[in-house]
Order: sequence, then C-alpha cells, then structure tokens
Amino acid sequence: MTASPNTPALVQRPVAPILATADAVDTASFARPQIARVTHVALDLDLDFATRRVAGTATLDILAADQARDIILDNRGLEIATITDGAGRPLPWTVGAEVDGLGTPLTVTMGEARRIIIRYRSGQETDALQWLTPEQTAGKRHPYLLSQGQAILNRSWIPTQDSPGIRQTWEARITAPEPLTVVMSGDRLTPQGEPAGPGRRAFRFRMDHPVAPYLIAIAAGDIVFRELGPRTGVWTEPAMIDAAASELADTEQMVEAAEQLYGPYRWGRYDVIVLPPSFPYGGMENPTLTFLTPTFIAGDKSLVGLVAHELAHSWSGNLVTNANWSDSWLNEGVTSYFENRIMEQLYGPRRAAQEAALSYDDMIAAFADYGMESSATRLHLVGPDGSPDGGAGGVIYDKGALFLRTLEQITGRERFDAWLRQWFDNHAFQPATSAMILADLRANLVQGDSELESRLLLDDWIHAPGLPANAARPDPAAFSHIDAAVAAFAAGGPVETTAWAGWTTAERLRFVNRLPRAMDQGRLALLDESLGLSAIGNNEVLFAWLKLALANRYEPAVAPAEAFLERVGRRKFVLPLFETLLGQGDWGQMIARRVYTRTRPGYHPVTSTSVDRAMAATPTD
Repeated sequence: MTASPNTPALVQRPVAPILATADAVDTASFARPQIARVTHVALDLDLDFATRRVAGTATLDILAADQARDIILDNRGLEIATITDGAGRPLPWTVGAEVDGLGTPLTVTMGEARRIIIRYRSGQETDALQWLTPEQTAGKRHPYLLSQGQAILNRSWIPTQDSPGIRQTWEARITAPEPLTVVMSGDRLTPQGEPAGPGRRAFRFRMDHPVAPYLIAIAAGDIVFRELGPRTGVWTEPAMIDAAASELADTEQMVEAAEQLYGPYRWGRYDVIVLPPSFPYGGMENPTLTFLTPTFIAGDKSLVGLVAHELAHSWSGNLVTNANWSDSWLNEGVTSYFENRIMEQLYGPRRAAQEAALSYDDMIAAFADYGMESSATRLHLVGPDGSPDGGAGGVIYDKGALFLRTLEQITGRERFDAWLRQWFDNHAFQPATSAMILADLRANLVQGDSELESRLLLDDWIHAPGLPANAARPDPAAFSHIDAAVAAFAAGGPVETTAWAGWTTAERLRFVNRLPRAMDQGRLALLDESLGLSAIGNNEVLFAWLKLALANRYEPAVAPAEAFLERVGRRKFVLPLFETLLGQGDWGQMIARRVYTRTRPGYHPVTSTSVDRAMAATPTD
C-alpha cells in the first residue's frame, strides 16, 4: 500500500452549503451532514489488476458541530484496516448492519479530530468498478479499469459520505502498472505520470470545486489523447482514436454554443473518454472528463446528441445538483432540454424538432408503461419511486425537458433563457430541490404575474402525475412524411428504400418505432432484406429493429442480436433485449439464458444486476 497524503494542517477549501429542509434529506445515505460532514477527500491508491482491488488511504477533512464526536460514512464492502487522526493516533470505528441496496454505515469516533485517515482496500465485488481483461479491450494487449459512480456506487471504492447533497473537493494520487495511463474527473497534474517504484507510475489529480461524490471517476488502460480544440480533447484506446476523434469533431463548437446559451463553462477543460463497450451507460457527465460509450460512434455524427447531453450536465447536474434522488429531474430533465438547445444551435431547428419529438414519444411510452395516474410519472418522486434507481427515464428526462420547453413556449425564449441562466449562476456549486426551483420560478420568472402563474401550472408539472393540460406538443410536421410511410407499409405497401436512404437517424428511428408491433415473418423479412436492418451500423436503429424483430420471434434476427449483446454492455440496449426475449415464452427464454451465460461476465455490475433481476423474475418451466 502507498503512504497516506502528508498534509500537516487543514487547508481552507470552498465548502458548499448543506440544505436543511425536509425535502433535501437523502434517505439513500447513512450520513448525518448537519452534525458532521466530509468537505474534502484525498485518495492515495494503488490499482491491483491481479486481485481486482484498489488499496491505500483516504484522508477526509471534516466540518462538524462543536459537540460532534462521531461521523457516519457510507460503505459498501470496503475492507477497513485502520482509521487514525491526522497525527496518526488510532480512532475507534464500527461497521453497522447492512441495509439492502445501501451498504453499511461506517461510524468513526473522531473526538475532536477534524481530519481522519482510513487505510483500506475495496472488496472482491465492487459495484462501481469494472476490471477488464486484455481480451475485452480493443487492443487485446493490456487490462482496463473503468468506474461508474452514479447513483450510489462510489461508496464501494471510496469511504466518504456518498450523497449528492454533500459536495466535496478532492485530490488523488493513483499508481498503476506501466504502461497503463490513468485519467480521472479532475485537473490532471501529472499527465505523463511519475515514477512510483519498479514497473509502476503515479498520476495525480485535483478537483478544487466542490462536487457531488458520485462524480469522482477513474479509468486506466492503454489509452491515448488527441486534441479536438483549445480546451477539448478525447482519450481512448489507440485502435479507436481516429473514429472517436472524427465523430467528436464538433465538441469545441458545442462548448461555445452552450456558453452562448447559459453562461461560462466553469470547469476548465472539457475532455471526453470513449470507453470499451462494456460501459453501462450512454455517457456519464464526470467533470472535466465525460465518459462515453462507443455505441454513439455512427460515422456521421447522427448520435452526438449524447455528447451535447453530457456537456449540458456541466451546468445542470454538476454545477447545480439535485440534493437527493427524489429530484433527479433537476439533473436529467433540465439537461435534456439544454441538450436540445445545443443541437438546435449547431445543427438547426429541423434536427432539434425531430429529436424533441422522439423525446415526447419516449415520455408517452413511459406513461403507457406506468399509467398516467401513477406516482412514478411525477417529476418530484416520493417513496420508492424516489430511490436512487427509481423513476422512469421517460419521466425524469423527457417529461422534465418538456416542462422547460412548455415554460419557454409560454413565456417566450428570451425571457425564459434569462431565467434559466440566472438559475445556474445563483445556485452554482450548490445542491437544489424541486421546492427551490419552484420558488425561483415564481420569484424570477413569474414575478408576481398572477395570469402567467395560472397559465404555467407549475405545481401540476412537478407534483402531479401524468401530463398537464398546457404541455407543449411536438410539431406535427416534424415526422408527417415518416408517419405517412409507416401507414403505407402497415397497409401492405412496399418498402420505400429510396426514401429510407435519405432519412436522418431520427426519421429512421421514428419509422421503426412506429411500425406495427405485431408483424408476420414475411413482412419482417421484407423490411430486413430491403433496408439491411440486421446489419445496420447505427446502434440506435439496430436496437430498435432487434427489439421489434425478437418480439415477433423473427429467427433471422437471433444471430445479430446475440452478436450485439456480446459486443455491447450499455444497459439501455442490453436489458430491453433480454426482457423482450424473456417475454417470448420457451423460444425466447432459451435464447436469453444461453446468451446471458456467455455475456454476463463482460457486463458492468450496473447492467448485470438489472438483467439478473429480470432473469430471476422469469421462472423456468
């Protein structure tokens, strides 16, 4: 293990406020931040690819009430060796009973100490970290490590208070075997690394802005960097760097567009890392270093809305963060609206309108799944719906975005943009709640206009289920030609291959998603053979096709689906395809269980845990 950071005195660092209101309480954390809370984390860790563990020390600076003698941290499977104060004196500590999904409380009796040093290693099963063998990487030569901290997974490798409302600055020294490069979601102090003993290099990082703990992220592997602009660049494996850099060529312009909309980018650099395909999400907005799935690489920039989304999080989510997971829409809904505005600025109103219409479709699908009166269709979620894994994407992302789009339509873009920019400025580096944004809307957008207040239906949007009466519907002209093509095919017409060739990705997705859900084998084969759907290179379109084909037991789609599930670990794709197969009786269940036995070891725990649940909920005959 490495030595702990040697900092002789507490350093004055920015401390983000803690919200004391009842709606800000985070029931997914054991912490009691009003009594004692972590303000800074200093990590000094070794990466051990042989044992698949991180090991070393975490030094925590603490802000506590005068009478506080204990601090409670979040912990999931950490193996604690010792805990001492800043002078090296041992401190008593206990690990409490496990709570399903949350881990265990780690209570440290710190006395008057306001710095504690925890020597530990991660457990054998670490929810946040995925250790890849060389065979699971593009280069096939070196192992790879990647993390995913949101929502509450970082407690499995960092002993801290793992709550989005307890913002913390951090620093890290990470050692890794040569020739691996380590990157993290902070300022890179040693980009090339420095000697750290035989066969190892150390990399140092720092984040001076207080951030939510889930935004501490790490990746290590055979990765290289290419500049995209003065403050933007991409990291990825050498075999992927050309394709990634080409797809991301507009990144610098995206940052400029975002700044023109809602104010300065406050994080220094905006770099991205394109990870191996096992990464469980489309993207993760880790500050200074967005994590991206390679599935967005289509060769034509048609899926770079994903990049715009993660960039927008630099304002909504990273700058202003939901205080707890009941208000996830404050991160994701606001970001989804912002994403669409960036896309409009760079690629024009037509593309933005089409992507907004697809978002509306996703929202309507979520309402159909849950029921319009379900509490899960509220923006402010309560009870189990507000758990870290609760809520539906079609609500949190798409209804949230539609709420802001409706406000913009009613108040006018200029007035709305001025409000949203001041929201970011006035709450920068702070946690927020639904109650706070409601109060801000009334104070700074409505401004006492009772007629406007009645038109906006603010409380209905945030606290009521379903869709308020004033919702801004998408432009019916956005996909009128596509819907006509769907109707013609559904009526028995031919496949319009020439039209398909000229359609955008959004138009192709609308077409596939609007096709009849029940289709005979002949019509499916006609689609597949005419449009080359089973071999299409766009992963979003391929997923939409495979889901439709498998739901109709179209045998020629089985092999492409198996290949897709073997090479992709993104939960958005993997889970629905397995669920579709599991819903097809013996035919689909046999395929699903056979394929999952082979593919499960390559999935991140975020993905495999979800599929495990689906498998367990589908008993075998």
